[in-house]
Amino acid sequence: MRILQAHNLYQQAGGEDAVVANEAKLLTDHGQEVRLWSVDNAAITGPWAKLRTAWQVPYSHAARWRVAAAIADFAPDVVHVHNFFPLITPSVYDACRDAGVPVVQTLHNYRTICAGALLLRNGRPCEDCIGGSPYQGALHGCYRDSRLGSLAVARMIARHREQGTWRTKVDRFIALTQFAKAKFGEAGFPADKIAVKPNFVEDTGPQEAETERNGALFVGRLSPEKGIGTLLTAWRDLDVQLRIAGDGPLLTAVRRTASPNVVPLGKLPPEAVNQEMTRAAFLVMPSDWYEGLPVTLVEAFCRGLPVIASRLGAMAEIVEDRVTGLHFAPGDAHDLAAKARWAADHPKEMRRMGANARRAYEAKYTPEVNFQQLVVIYEAAVQERATS
Repeated sequence: MRILQAHNLYQQAGGEDAVVANEAKLLTDHGQEVRLWSVDNAAITGPWAKLRTAWQVPYSHAARWRVAAAIADFAPDVVHVHNFFPLITPSVYDACRDAGVPVVQTLHNYRTICAGALLLRNGRPCEDCIGGSPYQGALHGCYRDSRLGSLAVARMIARHREQGTWRTKVDRFIALTQFAKAKFGEAGFPADKIAVKPNFVEDTGPQEAETERNGALFVGRLSPEKGIGTLLTAWRDLDVQLRIAGDGPLLTAVRRTASPNVVPLGKLPPEAVNQEMTRAAFLVMPSDWYEGLPVTLVEAFCRGLPVIASRLGAMAEIVEDRVTGLHFAPGDAHDLAAKARWAADHPKEMRRMGANARRAYEAKYTPEVNFQQLVVIYEAAVQERATS
């Protein structure tokens, strides 16, 4: 099968970019022919370019022509769209329909129903635009605290909701979790076209039995929606070491205000993160937003590392309480501290949860399982286009 990936690269490489690369390698390793067609947000320079991009967010004819040219050159069996925001735009779907090529869209975040993409406002989950006007996002400046930028995204959401784009122009969607599928269904996406396929990571092997694990670990971007405030507050009086691997806008604040038992490590290369996961007794994921499907969580399961996570969204779905980790009330530092203390005091139970996490990885998150899921989704998209 020939797969054309369409992806709008971010100015700062993130998890979605990694997923695109991982899936390309996975498909190629299994004998599929893959080509990436991408654009880069780094091209948006200067005020006029930014203004033009904002105006074209709902639809770019130039991007449609460029996608059409890429399809004509590669002749794919399916086009797999990852991120289309802001330069590719939903015009990519019309280029695919013109060529008679089925299209698959991965819903990495909530951008198609929420201007801020996170279903988060003022530090708490917000679902106002799921059933209401997306222009509420413009009123609140949900996209980068900019009302003008939020208006551009809201126009895109409103236009394609009204035109039925999500119902008629995409053959198959990929949601990362059942939770996400349910939210998109509530927003009017056709549930029968949404397949659930999680992210995956290469198998680095489980934790060796004789290796002692100690302390807690956080891995991720140091930004407000990740629950960093809750994390630091919870650790004020804990005598359990917490190692924080990651960079972001709150790194300076973390270094300045963290208690003596908190060790900020900054951004680490993948091999160093893997070593941290090998030595830690549990991972902490205190996010205030629903999350998509963090690769960090899958990496933890791969390493047999149990997770203490917010009882919220995808995290509550993936981390099974008392089976592969522990839940705590979102934003509740006292509850998080209590769960972390319990975890430190019950190493045997945490090792059992870690073994369960490893089994969950083997059942759901390996490359082989993911490849089989992708093939089924592509074949369903091809069949959908052939009969439509």
